[in-house]
Amino acid sequence: MKKNWIEKDLSSFTVQPNLINYSHERDNFDWKAVSQQFDGLSSGGLNIAHEAIDRHANGPLATKTALLWLGRNGERASFTFADMKKQTAKFANVLTTLGLLKGERVFTLSTRLPELYIAAIGILKNRNVLCPLFSQFGPEPILQRMQRGDASALLTTKTLYEKKIRPILDQLPELRFILLIDADKDESEQVRSLKKLMDTASDTYEILPTDPEDMSILHFTSGTTGMPKGVVHVHKAAYTHWTSGKYVLDLHPNDIYWCTADPGWVTGTSYGIITPWLHGVTNVVDEAEFDAIRWYSTLQNEKVSVWYTAPTAIRRLMRMDSNPTKEYDLSHLRLIQSVGEPLNPEAVVWGVEKLKMPIHDNWWQTETGGIMIANFLSQQIRPGSMGRPLPGIEAGIVVQNDDGTITEITQAHKEGELALRPGWPSMFRAYLHNDEKYDKSFAGGWYLSGDLAYKDEDGFFWFVGRADDIIKTSGHMVGPFEVESTLMEHPSVAEAGVIGKPDEMIGQIVKAFVSLKSGFEPTEELRRELIGFGRKKLGAAVAPKEIEFAQNLPKTRSGKIMRRLLKAREMGLPEGDISTLED
Repeated sequence: MKKNWIEKDLSSFTVQPNLINYSHERDNFDWKAVSQQFDGLSSGGLNIAHEAIDRHANGPLATKTALLWLGRNGERASFTFADMKKQTAKFANVLTTLGLLKGERVFTLSTRLPELYIAAIGILKNRNVLCPLFSQFGPEPILQRMQRGDASALLTTKTLYEKKIRPILDQLPELRFILLIDADKDESEQVRSLKKLMDTASDTYEILPTDPEDMSILHFTSGTTGMPKGVVHVHKAAYTHWTSGKYVLDLHPNDIYWCTADPGWVTGTSYGIITPWLHGVTNVVDEAEFDAIRWYSTLQNEKVSVWYTAPTAIRRLMRMDSNPTKEYDLSHLRLIQSVGEPLNPEAVVWGVEKLKMPIHDNWWQTETGGIMIANFLSQQIRPGSMGRPLPGIEAGIVVQNDDGTITEITQAHKEGELALRPGWPSMFRAYLHNDEKYDKSFAGGWYLSGDLAYKDEDGFFWFVGRADDIIKTSGHMVGPFEVESTLMEHPSVAEAGVIGKPDEMIGQIVKAFVSLKSGFEPTEELRRELIGFGRKKLGAAVAPKEIEFAQNLPKTRSGKIMRRLLKAREMGLPEGDISTLED
């Protein structure tokens, strides 16, 4: 399957894809030209909030819908760019009135309410640092992040405050203000009603000078053993967001865009808030959690044209015995992109069969701030590949030598560590309070991603696995992703997670944890069938020697299968940081 190309027929498109000549755009790309797409501040510098909202509100897009919000109980609300300018100005003025100064961290902990999106832009307007938290975190991961992030203020709801913040409040002495979205009155000088504050705030706000290198957003990533790491991004990251919105998401003025990611994750801020608005595009936000019927109905009813989602959601849709294009009108949908973990080849093919278009995978990290490698709309897709680097991005496969030097691998299909040349605008600028770890992320003129991959003869990159996920068995190096993808080709398998299990004779054996589709039972006969299927497809050296059935595989709340947790539980080891584990 990996050797087959899939090409979307572009003849029926009403708009021409933004990237037709990849080689020309790559060879002639200039970040300075991207900077010309932005107004800049009249007061000086660059501020994401101005570029995403105010410059559109000040021009012909003022009355265009910026935010289309769908409540979980059927509510609807829409905000034009002019509305958003006023509401975000009010929030920025609230922060100013409370005395929050440039660079102070403002955390958000909320479901996907309109106030969350208004606050995100308002925080950036006031030159504070946006620090999003996922609303399903428990008190302990919230405490870890707020302590390490030096929280000055928090936006949340009454329910989340009572359940998750009040129990840890005495451990956050530096937290000066808590703004409750749905409170009608203040509880104290510290715990305030956002409604009351917004009612008296001015709806005009002049953004003060903002250096492009000023900190804009602080995201946290989970460590395998240690505490979460604070990843620092700056306002200049907007250049990458705009570029990837053009080339990868292929955003055009009349698009209706929907990113299903929560702003508690980097995808939900970079591509659920900033990118669509940098392009002046209508952004759909659904407060509800995954529901297949609701999702298909949203695609149909809101006439979504560009959809950015995750492999976990796609696999859930794949479990259903349905024909979505016959049951729903998806004629407006022209592009599906996926991110969060590698997209199995089977899912790409399923998109062609069921949605009448391939699903395009792309690769990036919290540290990169934006999409680095992608399958582009106008390009052929090789299922299982993460695609090719964006214009302006130089990627390579490298190996670190015993003396610490770095050698780039130029041979096709030879595995090594995926690396990027530093200097792209959304590159993280620090791990907060951890300079030593940040410095170790760079060597020999490269940013080292920690992901193992290879490049084929056509310049497409292929994910192999995280460096610490690679399985060494009988002298072979086995990437779990390849084994998982092969198992998913079997009609009974919905999801698979693969680890290396220690073995005295061969170092490690390949063990797979398998979740079955509806209608299949975990029998010994099926176990033997899957082992034989793996051997036939992969060969005895690579195929799993053990298969364990699991109703659900452990995942992060952003949808990544936690292989390290499978391995820790298998070996009886400490589980490490599980703050992002799905409930």
